[in-house]
Amino acid sequence: MERHSQDSASTQTFVRLDEVDRKILSLLQQDASLSLDQIADRVGASKTPVWNRIRKLREAGVIRRQVAILDPEALGLEACFFVLIRTSEHDREWAANFLQALRERPEVIEAHRLAGDIDYILKIQVRNARAYDRFYQSLIGEVKIHNVTALLSMEEIKSTTALPIG
Repeated sequence: MERHSQDSASTQTFVRLDEVDRKILSLLQQDASLSLDQIADRVGASKTPVWNRIRKLREAGVIRRQVAILDPEALGLEACFFVLIRTSEHDREWAANFLQALRERPEVIEAHRLAGDIDYILKIQVRNARAYDRFYQSLIGEVKIHNVTALLSMEEIKSTTALPIG
């Protein structure tokens, strides 16, 4: 594993991975509860070098954190809405208030600032349409928003947290 700058104009660096690093990361993306012995066995290496690689990947920020992925339906959170937001406000104070409002709402499971006609897209996971409406009313009561479009997901076709590191 080596760190490299993307280009001379960029301060962002990326980590160059070898085949063993990629195998380790692929395994961890599929099941982070695998034991060190299981990972070492599957990548064809011994335990200590695998542990050192995982430690270095964490230190380099490649592995941000390890979490349990829960089933929303098993928790009664059956409605997933994608919320498209347009705003006429673009100053720092508005953005800070908007970010704070999103961070305080656990039903917002993703938020992205976009290029193009839509300023933000949110992924909201709630029990039902009434719960979404409570979220919506609360948000617009706190932050000025020009236009909101909510799209209800009828079926999740693909969902993954695994990045294409192949």
